[in-house]
Amino acid sequence: MSISPKDVLNINKNLNKRIEVEKINLDNVTVDDLRFNGKNYDEYVNLYSLLENVSACQVSDAFNGISGRSGVIQSIKPINNQKVFGSIFTAETASDDWGTSAMAIDTAKPGDILFFKVDGEDKAIWGELASTCARDNGIKACVIYGSARDLDALLYLDFPVFASNFCPNAGSALGLGTLNETIEIEGVEINPGDFFIGDESGIVVIPKELFTKTMVAALAVKIKEAKIISDIADGITLAEIVGLAKK
Repeated sequence: MSISPKDVLNINKNLNKRIEVEKINLDNVTVDDLRFNGKNYDEYVNLYSLLENVSACQVSDAFNGISGRSGVIQSIKPINNQKVFGSIFTAETASDDWGTSAMAIDTAKPGDILFFKVDGEDKAIWGELASTCARDNGIKACVIYGSARDLDALLYLDFPVFASNFCPNAGSALGLGTLNETIEIEGVEINPGDFFIGDESGIVVIPKELFTKTMVAALAVKIKEAKIISDIADGITLAEIVGLAKK
């Protein structure tokens, strides 16, 4: 692989640089730009400038506008109210098998978000120890269609967790689940590499093939809502803005 002088300069640039929303340029952005590879500095910075400024609600609205679907899995809620976004690494297992969680932590790449489909909620497959290990391995978050535990620790741990339930008991380190294969939850098909965003309002999953269109639409939603907030500050009512004010 050849490396150009620009690539060398990009490697040394500030990855924390952010651009004003009105100046964000999403030309050529893809889901791969969620990770900095040494060559995609401009795409990476523009994408993160957007994603750090939009909510799961706004991304859902954008996705609905281009697909007629929300991308939401209603039963999965935030455990510790932290925002996160990234690329999905899937896993599927039984509720008595927390060993698959350990396997997923070791197999996923830094920057991934672990997404578990579990066959029940009677036992927890994730807790404080798994969150600590995953965080230290560079994994960004864990999402569970099933139960988590150790909420006394998770509520204060700097690692986002989303789950459909919680309970105090766990199973065993069986390691019998599957990793990084397609799963389906509540009618939503989730593939490895799909996009995830979650925050205080809930979670949204976007198919990787619709990622770019959704990001462009999310930027438009963000700009439109900023204009509405400005109009309200100027004394225009929401009913007037949406055309429902009585004449």
